[in-house]
Amino acid sequence: MLARPRQTPCMKKKFISQFSSARCSRARTLGGVGWFCSYVSIGLFLCLGGVLVAFLTFAGPTGALQAQGAAHQSNNRANVIKIMNPVSPQASGTWTVTGSLNAARFEHTATLLLNGMVLVAGGGDGTGNTLTSAELYDPATGMWTGTGSLNIGRSDHTSTLLPNGMVLVAGGTNSTETLASAELYDPVSGSWSATGSLNTARLGHTATLLPNGMVLVAGGSNSSGIIASAELYDPASGSWTSTGSLNTGRGRHTATLLSNGMVLVAGGVDFDGFLLASAELYDPASGSWSATGTLNVARRSHTTTLLRNGMVLAAGGFDDNFSPSSSAELYDPVSGSWTATGDLNSARYFHTATLLPNGTALVAAGVGSTGVFASAELYDPANGSWTVTDDLNAARDRHTATLLSNGMVLVAAGDGSNNVLSSAELYEGKPSPSPTPTGTPSGTPRPTSTPRPRPSPAPRPTL
Repeated sequence: MLARPRQTPCMKKKFISQFSSARCSRARTLGGVGWFCSYVSIGLFLCLGGVLVAFLTFAGPTGALQAQGAAHQSNNRANVIKIMNPVSPQASGTWTVTGSLNAARFEHTATLLLNGMVLVAGGGDGTGNTLTSAELYDPATGMWTGTGSLNIGRSDHTSTLLPNGMVLVAGGTNSTETLASAELYDPVSGSWSATGSLNTARLGHTATLLPNGMVLVAGGSNSSGIIASAELYDPASGSWTSTGSLNTGRGRHTATLLSNGMVLVAGGVDFDGFLLASAELYDPASGSWSATGTLNVARRSHTTTLLRNGMVLAAGGFDDNFSPSSSAELYDPVSGSWTATGDLNSARYFHTATLLPNGTALVAAGVGSTGVFASAELYDPANGSWTVTDDLNAARDRHTATLLSNGMVLVAAGDGSNNVLSSAELYEGKPSPSPTPTGTPSGTPRPTSTPRPRPSPAPRPTL
């Protein structure tokens, strides 16, 4: 059965893990305010009866010292006090509660449709059951309405918006077995229909829409263990064909479509349960994988985000000590190398990452060393730093985050501190100039980005 995970330790020889969902207490240290008085003017006024009256005017504070410390549990470093410019350390942006889903769920998928609505499908209900239900979010009304149900209940699957407007759902688990089945959602009829099955049943895999309209599915796991195989879905024929296998079998990794049309796969966990720092590239022209630069930190259950300058931001996840990581790094497609960038303020895994219209990346919620939490922060490519923004209204992990057509981010459902959630909320950032990235690898920054939301799935009892 699909048991709801609750305990925190990760065992290196097992891909199965259970995680705590205690309330989060975020470690932050704020500095004080320095004051000084400046002598402004001495005026001599009114001489009457031999009495001289002097007026002295003193100015108030003209600057402030702000500091913030972050406790990084993953590498046992002491709190670091960072001296900031005299501006607020809190980034502008707010979370607002919107309509609740009809069914509480986690390890589901969310897909932005061509009509601007969001399709949520499947997931677990927290009682050991997988869901067949699906529903639509309408940004105009802020409400969810039911739509056609999946033919097979599933969680830990993938969903991909196809060029024809239909949505492909593939693999996952139905709580008793790993699935090879796949199905298509038609937004016009609101119904699901079966399509060709994967050659290999899998969960914890990735799915990437290629520029040629085909979908690349790579890696994952099933009852046999971690998978190195990859396959392509052809929407024209509705069939799957094998393509080149990964050099290293992996699950719980990430896959990012680069500006040059290649796919970057990074990190994950191997057959023996050890975390991977390796990364590799898929070339659609040859159908083959080649090794590229190694991550500075081995990680799984992390996020990767394609930035507007063409670089890829990897953030958080588990580190090779099986602790929540605060580290982040950048992949440069030109040099094929990874370089460290600013650390997250809060180490986390099972979070989401969304590229905002202004070029910053929003990381939201997840699990840290103290449990599930609601914190969120923004990465600025211009200076390589993270800034805390407003907390979500509900702590959650294994939720979904979707960039809407109006520039807001919809966060939906997930596993909360005490129960699986049906709540949803919207993040709205304040308009600001787009960052001017430094050290760009190549090309002209893109004016917009359409991220493919990926849930951060939980391990399943498959190995």
